Amino acid sequence: MPLTKDFKETIKARAERDPEFRVGLFREAIEAMLSDDLETGKVLLRDYVNATVGFETLAEDMQKDPKSLMRMLSAKGNPRADNLLAMVARLKQREGVSFSLTPNNGLHA
Repeated sequence: MPLTKDFKETIKARAERDPEFRVGLFREAIEAMLSDDLETGKVLLRDYVNATVGFETLAEDMQKDPKSLMRMLSAKGNPRADNLLAMVARLKQREGVSFSLTPNNGLHA
């Protein structure tokens, strides 16, 4: 189900005024992808891009077609790892953040 315009505007407004929310949205997208939930990760990353830099500017940064980037993060999109990682790298650079992995505290069989 597509998001309503009001919802998208609400996310954008919150991201503009609340840096912690903005970084949290980005972090959740990355964590979803690393947890083998690509679909959720793509949705969250798409929301993050729409609420922050926008696909036009991101496409210029990456020297890609904006429609290609939008398709990558669409429900039926199947992004190649190199394109997805390049996108994340650009967004990290723009946001001025880095993420790190931490080991689980428990042992899993």
